Amino acid sequence: MICRFTIIPDGNVLLYQGTAGDTYEDALLSLGINPDTVLIFFDGRSLAQDKKIEEDEVRIFLTGSRG
Repeated sequence: MICRFTIIPDGNVLLYQGTAGDTYEDALLSLGINPDTVLIFFDGRSLAQDKKIEEDEVRIFLTGSRG
């Protein structure tokens, strides 16, 4: 399973290749992003961090420091 993460506002794209059952929190942590500092959107609606990844592309809006 592959999911494309577009980071807003900078437009960088990260690809996550995981396994069935992975959550957005799993993916973000593996990409070095603190899940508590972002909002995840698909098709104009917010997704929970603990949701299993079913979408092939989402937007990640930075809300705080990545440090």
